[in-house]
Order: sequence, then structure tokens, then C-alpha cells
Amino acid sequence: MTRALETRPDLTRDDTDRLRDRLVQLTRDLVLIESTDSKPQERARCFQFIRNHLEGCPGVDISMHMDNGYESLVALPDGVDRASVLFCGHLDVVDHPGRDRYLSSLEHGRITGPGAGDMKGQLAILLQLFTRLLREHPGLPIGLLITSDEERGGESGVRYMLQDVGLRCDVAVIPDGGSLTDITVQEKGILHLRIHAGGHSAHAARPWLGRNPLDRLLSGLDRLRQTFDRLAPEHIDPDDIATHWFPTCSLTKVETPNQSINRIPDVASALVDIRFPPPQSAAAMLATVTQALGPELLIDPIMQVEPTLLEPDPAFLDITREVTGRETRLVRASAGSDARFFCEQGIPVLLSRPYVGNLHGRNEWIDVESMLAYYEICRRYVQQRLVPPTAGT
Repeated sequence: MTRALETRPDLTRDDTDRLRDRLVQLTRDLVLIESTDSKPQERARCFQFIRNHLEGCPGVDISMHMDNGYESLVALPDGVDRASVLFCGHLDVVDHPGRDRYLSSLEHGRITGPGAGDMKGQLAILLQLFTRLLREHPGLPIGLLITSDEERGGESGVRYMLQDVGLRCDVAVIPDGGSLTDITVQEKGILHLRIHAGGHSAHAARPWLGRNPLDRLLSGLDRLRQTFDRLAPEHIDPDDIATHWFPTCSLTKVETPNQSINRIPDVASALVDIRFPPPQSAAAMLATVTQALGPELLIDPIMQVEPTLLEPDPAFLDITREVTGRETRLVRASAGSDARFFCEQGIPVLLSRPYVGNLHGRNEWIDVESMLAYYEICRRYVQQRLVPPTAGT
């Protein structure tokens, strides 16, 4: 049993076991649903699964919203228009090719499967916590926002809900960064770019008659790699995130429309994912990329995100220490999250999560006991913030 639940006199071992079993069951059921960007029907099925769960809780108003083909779900108590504490998560997961990939296993205290840690396990926690709090305290001003496009940038999810729909809250809880006792306070900025090269098609047996765009593209990408290599520190510890605070560029795709091995294509393109810390800006990084690639290659920006600064509630840090028995750390993250959209609206964000690993891999996992601890941290935070002492334990 975790320290979080050992210190709860109102919770028996049977209660703890039932909660653990419920979180495991919910997580594994969610992992089975292949809610990827390429399968909108599976995303819809995942939303229906979540609705079925929420509709079992009396006094909950559920609304669905759509933007550019991506749904979002908002759940609020009847009569509550604005949540004081808003739980926020996403149900979309990354694509994994092949059949029978979206399965899970439970071994050595971990649930393993695609999306288990990003973030089907956290969705299970939020669903269970949200419905329990409202059963115990009907009308409590908490809310739940679930989106379906976080893995592709969140523009049609959290951004749309905040900027276009006008959803607001006093504080957002997003279990999609940091770790159980690592609270994220900074996230790198993001540039997603498509790089284009043009050429002249020819038979591959007579390359002197053509102009191969792949040669020009790969040369430019090599110059780009060398540019970012020079921005990295001399010594990097792969196990210490503090040493990773520098700009990075990852080549994620190279393609042409060519389908023939004996034909030189006339166009080629590549996708790159660039992450950068302050004081760099998206405009400055784009200028660096443009200079490295040279005038012959064209750049098409897909997404530009500035670095994010978060200021977590000290009460959340205190409760995390109380529940875990460990000191908290304020950390910086190389990856981004939907937290930036809340920060743009001046809404504080609490960004931490249970222990997870192998994110975006087929063997992605989430630690079950840390799920219980995170559940308890959030429960106590809401209890302390919103429930009068005489209204509950």
C-alpha cells in the first residue's frame, strides 16, 4: 500500500484494493481502444466509453464540441458554468503500425500498452476521481475536459475550447508532464516544419539528365544537423534532464511522391521537430533554420509554439510532499503539452503525473501504485481548496 493511502484513516485496505482494481480495469479498457489520429471512428468510440462512465454519476452535465473533425468533451456539475478546478486530459494516442498492437498487460506493478502512460492511465484516474468527488459533494465546482488532438498540437482541442468556446477555470490540473514529485515549471518551445526541395525528373540510369531534389534536401538537412550540434553542450547526461536544456532538431520523415525505383523524383520533402528553451523564440529559431538550409530549400511552418512558464500552486507541492513522503522538484521539460494554452489565458496549471515510461513506444507503461498516489494528491488538493472542513473528510 502506498504512503498516500496508509495515512488515510477513513480508507480501509478493501477500499484501496477496490480503487486499485478499478483504475487498472479502466486503464486497460481504454488502451484497447485505438484512438489514434488516423482512426476518427475509434476516437469517437473512446468518447462514448467515457460518456458511458460519466453518465453513471448523477448531476453531471456533458457537452460535446467539434473543431476540424476533432471532438472535445466537457463535464460539469449541473448548474456550474465555470470550474474552480478543471481536470484536463486527452484520449488520442500515437499510431503504431501492425495488427493487435493496442493491447495491455499487467506485470510487476505496471500496466503496459500503447498509450498507457500518455495518457490512458491518467484518464482513468481523472474519470474515477471526478465521479467520486461529485458523488460525495454534489455541485462541487470541478470540471473535466477531454480532447482528442493533443498529439498533433492541441489547436482543435484545448486551444479551441479556451479561445473559441470560452471555457474558463481558476486552475487546470493536467497529468501530462513531469513525474509524481517532479512538478513542471518550464516547457520548451516547438517548431514543426516541412522542408521542400524541387528538382527535375529523369530516368535513374541517366542521372545527368535530371536534378535530384533528394540530394539537395539531404545536403540541407546535414547542414541543419551540424548547426544544432553546435548548439548542444559538450557533455550531456541522458539520465539528467537538467543537461538537456538546449535547442534540438529531430528529422522525423523524408518523402517523395515517387513510386518507381528507376526514376529520379522532381520533388522531395522532410519533416523536422525542433524544441528550444528560452530565451530563444520561434522567430529566432526559424531564422536559424532558414540560414542553415540556404535559399534553395523552402520552409513551410506547421506549428510554432513559444516556451511556456508555469507557476504551480504551493499548496499542491505541500500535498505532494505529504502524500509521497518525498521532497518535490521543480523541473523543466523538453516536451510540450496543452498547458501552454491555459498559460496564454493567464490560468495557472499543475503539471505532474504518475510514474510512466517508454512514452510513444509499444511498451509504454504506467506504475499502478503511483496512480493511487497521484489520485490521492489530486483528491486532497480539491478537498483542501473547495470543500469546507465540516463538509467532508
